Amino acid sequence: MWMMLQADQPDDFVCSTGETHTVREFVEKAFKVVGKTITWEGKEDSEVGKDETGKVVVRVDPKYYRPTEVDLLLGDPTKIKTKLGWECKIKFEALVKEMVEADLASCQDKNLKW
Repeated sequence: MWMMLQADQPDDFVCSTGETHTVREFVEKAFKVVGKTITWEGKEDSEVGKDETGKVVVRVDPKYYRPTEVDLLLGDPTKIKTKLGWECKIKFEALVKEMVEADLASCQDKNLKW
C-alpha cells in the first residue's frame, strides 16, 4: 500500500502471488497447522472432510458459492512488480499458518476452544 501511495501517477495495481489455490488445498493446509489430516468423501454438494477419527469437520455449503462462478481466479502481479518493484514475500503455506495461528490466539484471548 505504501509503495502505491508513493507512485508518481495514480494507478490500479493487483497485489497477487500469481498462484492459484483451491479451497480444498487451503482447508488441508489449515488443518495441517494443528496437526490434523483431512480425508475427503462424497462429491460436489455432498462432499465432506473428515479428521483421523472419522468425525466430519468440513462440509460443502452451496450458500457460499459465487453466483457467477469462474473456472480460474488468478491475479497477475506483473504490473506492480514492473512499476513499483513489489513482490509477494510470503508463500501460501506460511500465510495459511499465520492465519490459523492468529485465529487460535484470538480463541485463547476469548477463552474459546476450537
